[in-house]
Amino acid sequence: MKIEEITVRHLKMKLKNPFSTSFGTFVEKEFLLLEAKDEQGTIGWGESVAFDAPWYNEETMKTNWHMLEDFLIPIILNKEIKHPDEVSELFKGVRKNNMAKSTVEGAIWDIYAQETNQSLASAIGGNKEKIEVGISIGIQSSIEKQIEVVGNAVKDGYKRIKVKIKPDWDVEVIRILRENFPDVSIMADANSAYSLSDVDLLKQLDKFNLTMIEQPLASDDIIDHAVLQKQIKTPICLDESIHSLEDARKAIELGSCGIINIKIGRVGGISEAKKIHDYCQEKGIPVWCGGMLESGIGRAHNIALTTLSNFILPGDTAGSSHYWEQDIIEPEVVVEDGYITVPQKVGIGYKPNKEAINKYTVKSKTYK
Repeated sequence: MKIEEITVRHLKMKLKNPFSTSFGTFVEKEFLLLEAKDEQGTIGWGESVAFDAPWYNEETMKTNWHMLEDFLIPIILNKEIKHPDEVSELFKGVRKNNMAKSTVEGAIWDIYAQETNQSLASAIGGNKEKIEVGISIGIQSSIEKQIEVVGNAVKDGYKRIKVKIKPDWDVEVIRILRENFPDVSIMADANSAYSLSDVDLLKQLDKFNLTMIEQPLASDDIIDHAVLQKQIKTPICLDESIHSLEDARKAIELGSCGIINIKIGRVGGISEAKKIHDYCQEKGIPVWCGGMLESGIGRAHNIALTTLSNFILPGDTAGSSHYWEQDIIEPEVVVEDGYITVPQKVGIGYKPNKEAINKYTVKSKTYK
């Protein structure tokens, strides 16, 4: 394929409910959507998961646009590409900026799947017709509200409940949730809110039979996580610390974690995500797919990735209606009794809703 035209859009979508973590509260999601067209007229879609401020990592929506416009799009335009795995090699001269890179790569995977007449899930080697789905629940205004929201998610059939924690909203909250939901798979996500000085506090979480505690320590750390894992029974899941196969290899060799969360944007695209998946499978480390409040485009890519065999833990791929009054794909992502049926149509499996995309677009620019 040869990409002849790329359009980048800045979208702004209001969340149905505020979403709070240890690093802030979101009431709307601003993000970039990328539409690529090749010489045959096939259109593929990618989504940047970078936020509008550097809360999660150093990338932002604005820096992504800069990287796309000034570096990545010029590299990819009119370049002959036989397979999407080549994209990461073409981008090798640009350091980091993984979320920007994955935005382009995602669109090219979509085109590749369409032109080889297969679903994206099949194109990347997936083998599941349905995927188990978990849900990520933000910090609520009160413990009563937290119980209510978790309870609603359990009634909806979600297979794993992730709750955000932070200092002074941790052990007691988890204790009360476990009392109310004794048989539910619960995990805690700290988003790097703790340090090794909090070991005694984190040890208390061992009492509650959590599936895992996600990224309790610094976002760039694998050393202290290894120290902590030796002192607690609950498996540590690394998220922000893993940006590549090399990061995963080092973390596993050090004993820094028992589980890894793979996010397509964080690791630079599906091709690198597959490498991490394969290595973790070889080493007996289960993986799952994390979410970044994606619209339906990004969510479709996550669904495809989760069909790989070592994604044995439910991911953060809740249905569209959990987040949005209206998503930008048709049909929207639907969860039934904790499962999503993997679309079998070619490409990402969902049709972009151009009317909705235009409705939420703040600005756009086309590159040829």
